[in-house]
Amino acid sequence: MTAATAAATATGWGRDEPKTQPARADLDPAQVVDELTAGLSRTGPYRDPDADERSRARRAARLLIDHPDDRARQEELFAGLGFGAWHGTDPATGRPFTIFLADGSDERTWGALVLDRSAGARQVVQVPHPSFDLDTEKVGLALHRRLPGSVLLVAGAHREAAGGAADVAHNGDSLFHTLAVEFARRGLDQVQLHGFADRNLEGADAVVSTGSAPRSQVAGRIAEGLSRSGLNTCRAWSRKCGQLEGTRNAQGRASAGLDSAFVHLELSWSVRRDAVGRDLVAQVLAERLRG
Repeated sequence: MTAATAAATATGWGRDEPKTQPARADLDPAQVVDELTAGLSRTGPYRDPDADERSRARRAARLLIDHPDDRARQEELFAGLGFGAWHGTDPATGRPFTIFLADGSDERTWGALVLDRSAGARQVVQVPHPSFDLDTEKVGLALHRRLPGSVLLVAGAHREAAGGAADVAHNGDSLFHTLAVEFARRGLDQVQLHGFADRNLEGADAVVSTGSAPRSQVAGRIAEGLSRSGLNTCRAWSRKCGQLEGTRNAQGRASAGLDSAFVHLELSWSVRRDAVGRDLVAQVLAERLRG
């Protein structure tokens, strides 16, 4: 059991059995995500899912979108992937949520999925490099909380774990990728959060791109909103942005032929380390994603 699952519950479970816990009014997604991130290490375990597990993950993602009220079947599918399920009311929003959290058994350090159940799923907020891209998980959670019906997808291993195989943004065999692409196929727009050192693009606060996918109206709105908020924003479709354009991003490549939008957002450390800056970015993103 990982530190994050310990934060969610003190109850054990049997492997690959439904791991449903009673609804808890005191369960805070922020604590669970913080515990997950704090427990990551370059030397930690990780493996890719096998073909059967990827198939199961695709079915689970489809079920979340197509049959949002079928919780029993959702929990059964995720349990087979080593995920427990918790239901509660987010203390920050007052809205109902479900957390699917990997227990890390059998090197299945596959992270967390937080689903806002107050509305039908609309967007996916992705955090592929928690701990490595510091505080991106905080931006991700803040954005998720501003988007009723959104899904927050957080990787469960350090980017450099397992010789770099845990770099899910560049690993098309990862569970993170499998879920993200299936959500995209169901029409959910994706915003993927990254971070860069200030020295890597001096003077810039943010880089907005669509990876290998075509430029989208959503990306344009986000770039405009960040600029208007006072952040120096590099638009990757207009000029070079210090090799931060995300053109090798696996999720962006997979989304290139789909109708849903993919936005790759890099944030400077100066923005990420500041609570006011993180809140500003989350607010702008939420406004622009809602159109």
